[in-house]
This record gives sequence, C-alpha cells and structure tokens, in this order.
Amino acid sequence: MSIAAPHSSSDAAARLERPLAANAASPSQGAFESPRGPLSMATLETPCGWLLAVSDSEGAAVAAQFSAQPAAAEERQKLATRLGTPWAPDEQPVSLLVTQLEEYFRGERRVFDLPLRPPGTAFRHRVWGQLLGLSFGETCSYGELAVTCGDPKASRAVGAANGANPLPIIIPCHRVLASTGLLHGYAGGLDRKAWLLRHEGISVVGDESSQLRLDLT
Repeated sequence: MSIAAPHSSSDAAARLERPLAANAASPSQGAFESPRGPLSMATLETPCGWLLAVSDSEGAAVAAQFSAQPAAAEERQKLATRLGTPWAPDEQPVSLLVTQLEEYFRGERRVFDLPLRPPGTAFRHRVWGQLLGLSFGETCSYGELAVTCGDPKASRAVGAANGANPLPIIIPCHRVLASTGLLHGYAGGLDRKAWLLRHEGISVVGDESSQLRLDLT
C-alpha cells in the first residue's frame, strides 16, 4: 500500500490553527438529498477491519460503517431500520462506492467523486458539508469546525454530529481533533482514527492507553 510521507510536526501544528478552506463542492445547510429507492450493501475488508458500504438505488453513498465482522442478516436489518429504507435484491448500485473505498485504502485515491446522500438533520448536514472542505492529510479542531458552521459555542454539538456521521472516511470526521492535538472520540474507535490519519501522512504518537495525539513536537 502506498502511504504518503508524514508531515513535519510544525506543519501539524499549523494545520490545527488554520481555518477550514472553502469548498465549492461542499453542500450548504440541508443540501444533502435523501436516499432514493431501496438500498444496496456490500461488505468490504480493509486494513481497519470490516466496512459495510451502503448506496441507494442510484449509486449515491448513504453509509460506510465499520463492523467487527461481515454483516449478518440481523445487522443488515438494524442498519436498514436506522436508515429508514429497505434493502434492494442485489448489490450492483454499491459498486462505485466500494471501488472508491478500495482505491483509498490502497493509497490510490485522495478525493471521493460520487454523490452523497447521508440521512441526518439540517444541523448535521451543515457540519458534514463543512467537513468536505478538509482535504486529504489536513486537520482542524472541533472549535474551528464550530466557528466554520457559524456557532463558536457549538463544539459539543459539532462533536455529536461527527459521531453520528454515517459516511466516515468519505465525509472525513477522522480529520477533526481536540485543540490540544488529542485524537479525542471517533465512532469507529481511536485505533482506526489513528490508522486513517497515518495513512494520510499525519504523524500520530501514543496508543489508546497513553492518549493518541498528533505529533506536535
């Protein structure tokens, strides 16, 4: 797997201080559309464990959730219930999402190029839209993300929106850190967050027992 060279620690510190860049492709508040038609799901084995990739009937990405094992029928049903959409009889519409995720994990893709339809509230859509302005190998703090979303006091709500993100990796919530450089929370687990950041060339030190953090030394 081709992995980019780590950034210098001074670069890492600068990234935590830099505001999010504007991204013309980022949806504005509430701009994500709802999933259309039945959902298709495929199970993808990655260096971070199993990933459940979900698309709607038109091939738009709806979810990409980490799992401890390949999806059983019960887990598929729970996910369908949470997303509020039934499953399709085949997996063909999900092929584009799977291909692009595989390319990312092989180090061949830095930008995802497919429609996104993650279900969520207007506020969560606003946060997720701003996350799309974070490029491969770039990070920001929760506070900076809150400012970009228009409410500097909303760090906790922004963190909750990150935790509810159904499309981690594609909507890159793993690139958001505490202002101190600590990795803080991640729905998929801090070990996966550290792996993804390192995969993107960001130096991470420590382990889960000694607080994973960005290397700012």
